[in-house]
Amino acid sequence: MRTFDLAPFYRSTVGFDRLFNLLDQVNGDAPGYPPYNIERTGENAYRISVAVSGFAPNELSIVAKENTLTIKGEKVANENGKEKSEVLYRGIAARAFERAFQLADYVQVKNASLENGLLHVDLVREIPEAKKPRSIPISTSTPAAPAVEKAAA
Repeated sequence: MRTFDLAPFYRSTVGFDRLFNLLDQVNGDAPGYPPYNIERTGENAYRISVAVSGFAPNELSIVAKENTLTIKGEKVANENGKEKSEVLYRGIAARAFERAFQLADYVQVKNASLENGLLHVDLVREIPEAKKPRSIPISTSTPAAPAVEKAAA
């Protein structure tokens, strides 16, 4: 795998720290738990689906702050502190996790739902009217009719 040295860019640019940090994060190793999908569901709509089987809704939290979406899961201990049965083999992972996603500008969380062990987070990009491209009409001016000089009498 290639590694990129961004040091020359740090020396010659100002204000691009966030971009370079994102590039460094992409280059690093991402944790594999829990697995997730990112889908495009429309022109400006997206869905993140995270496999959270075994987690109840009260054991999950979703926080959107600035351009970061953070999904956390933490199992709640039994009230009496003892499990009802002895687990002989634990193949279903139920460990705590935290997964963060960097969102582009103007991407907002619209909905979150839990169904069939998948946490679905629906996102939409809503660009403000002031930032949308707008068409500028081109007007043409008709050339002025040449002035008729008064004939000297």
